[in-house]
Amino acid sequence: MPELPEVETVRRGLQPAMEGWRITKMEVRRKDLRFPFQRDFSTRLTGQTVKGLGRRAKYLLADLASGDVLLMHLGMSGSFRVMKDGECNTPGVFHRSPSELRAHDHVVFHMSSGASIVFNDPRRFGYMKIIARQAIEDEPLLRGLGPEPLGNEFDASMLARSCANKKTSLKAALLDQRVVAGLGNIYVCEALFRAHLSPRRLAATLATKAGRNGIPGGEPTEHAKRLVSAIHAVLNEAIKAGGSSLRDHRQTSGELGYFQHSFQVYDREGEKCATDRCSGVVRRFTQNGRSTFWCPKCQK
Repeated sequence: MPELPEVETVRRGLQPAMEGWRITKMEVRRKDLRFPFQRDFSTRLTGQTVKGLGRRAKYLLADLASGDVLLMHLGMSGSFRVMKDGECNTPGVFHRSPSELRAHDHVVFHMSSGASIVFNDPRRFGYMKIIARQAIEDEPLLRGLGPEPLGNEFDASMLARSCANKKTSLKAALLDQRVVAGLGNIYVCEALFRAHLSPRRLAATLATKAGRNGIPGGEPTEHAKRLVSAIHAVLNEAIKAGGSSLRDHRQTSGELGYFQHSFQVYDREGEKCATDRCSGVVRRFTQNGRSTFWCPKCQK
C-alpha cells in the first residue's frame, strides 16, 4: 500500500492540474470501489472549483468552493494520471489523449484547464468520499490520526510522550497511525535502521524513566532524537525520489518512483549491512504480520 512519500508525490503531481481549476464534468465508470460511491457523488463535484489540494496521512483532500472536501485514498493499487490534448507545459503531465482510457480507469475528472485526471485501480481497494468541511474533524476515517511526521509539531518530545507508557515494540508503535500518521512498513524499517534501533525494542524506551512511570517531566531519550531525525531524513529523500515503486505505485506522469534503489535494509535479506564497519547481514522476520528487515548487529 502506498505510504506517505508516494501519496505526497501524487499530491504534488496533481496540484498544478487540479488546484484553481473547475471540474467541468465527472465520469464515474462503476458503482463502487472499496465502498459504494455516494448517490450524489458526481452532482456535488461537477462545476466545483478545487481551491486547494492537501494531504493528511495517506489521504488526499481536495478542498472545494462549495464547502465540501473530496477525500481520496489510493488503496493498494490506485494511481492517478494527468492527460491533456496537444502540448502541455505542466511538469509531469502524461501526453496522451483523454479519450484513450484503459482497463480499470474508474473515475475521470475533466478540468476547465483542458486536462483530464484519471483514477485507475485494478484491485479496487481505493475509495473516494465527499465530506462537508465542517464535519471533517468528525470523519471516522480521519478521526484519531496522529501528527504528521513532517509537520512542525512532530518532534522527539511528542514522540516520547506518545510512546511513554506503551508496552508494544517500537516498530508496532510507529505503524500505529494514532502515534504518527502516514508511516508504513517500508519507511519504518528504513528509519529504524538509520537510527540504529532494534524493531523489537520497547517503544517506552523513547522516554526517560520518569516519563515511562507517568511522572511529569519525562524527557525524550537520545533514541527518540535519533529516530525523529531518521524519520525526517528518509521521508524527505523518498519524496524527492518520487516514492518507492515495488508493484503498483506510479507518479502522475506515469513514471516509476526510484527510492527503492536507495533502500538500506528493506527487502535486502541476506545482504551485507550498509553501515560502515559493520560486519552484520540484513535479516528478515515476521512482526505483527509484516516482514521486518533489520541488522541484528548494529540495531540495538
